[in-house]
Amino acid sequence: MLSKKPMLDQIQVSDNDYVPAPIPEAVRLNKFIANSGVCSRREADQFIQAGVVSVNGQIVTELGVKINPQKDVVKFNDETLRGEEKVYIVMNKPKGYVTTASDPHAEKSVMDLLGDCKTRVFPVGRLDKNTTGVLMFTNDGEIAEKLTHPSFEKKKVYQVILDKPLTDEDHDKILSGITLSDGDIKADALEYIDPEDKKKLGIEIHTGRNRIIRRTFESLGYEVMALDRVYFAGLTKKGLKKGEWRYLSKEEANALQMGAYE
Repeated sequence: MLSKKPMLDQIQVSDNDYVPAPIPEAVRLNKFIANSGVCSRREADQFIQAGVVSVNGQIVTELGVKINPQKDVVKFNDETLRGEEKVYIVMNKPKGYVTTASDPHAEKSVMDLLGDCKTRVFPVGRLDKNTTGVLMFTNDGEIAEKLTHPSFEKKKVYQVILDKPLTDEDHDKILSGITLSDGDIKADALEYIDPEDKKKLGIEIHTGRNRIIRRTFESLGYEVMALDRVYFAGLTKKGLKKGEWRYLSKEEANALQMGAYE
């Protein structure tokens, strides 16, 4: 019998680093000014009516105007406002949580774990429901694009547990390259975590295609029993228990913005 429960979109719940950043919602001009720390919303309305606020070089005096905070340039007394402060978060994602900010049918979403975060953020890429490990969140669409777009080739390291030992032949195949339905893939590095247990491996890749780790091993006849991302674009889960998160330090955020990590 088919389940009557609505099915989640497979792409939404699968590992897929390149997920376009959400299109920023239009916000009221007075809210944008207030979020910039200049004044309250009520005072912002007064400044707008006084003619000291411009959007893209044009003075705005009408109340209720909406802007795109990612594209529009807002100035107050000829000084450009930056809007809401950019926030960067790293989480150690636990098993059983879907990486989506918008699916109403998800029983447990990673967004549920961010209860104390007052800023509206979104996940950078996705890890599927059964994948654990490093997951980043931000409200910075530009940095999200830089970290996930295939052209930037950011480094990712996973720890994998297979249902059976990996043969030396298949080990070499993964390093030399195999062909999947959406193209060729090869690991940049593949090592046994324990030389005595060839079911446990560490794998390094620079691609972010959908379910790429699972599909790589499945194509060779293995089932991935556990998948944990331990490194993503310079970020690790060090010091974080499953389900815990923290804000990146200013130094870490600056390094991401400058592209210091491969």
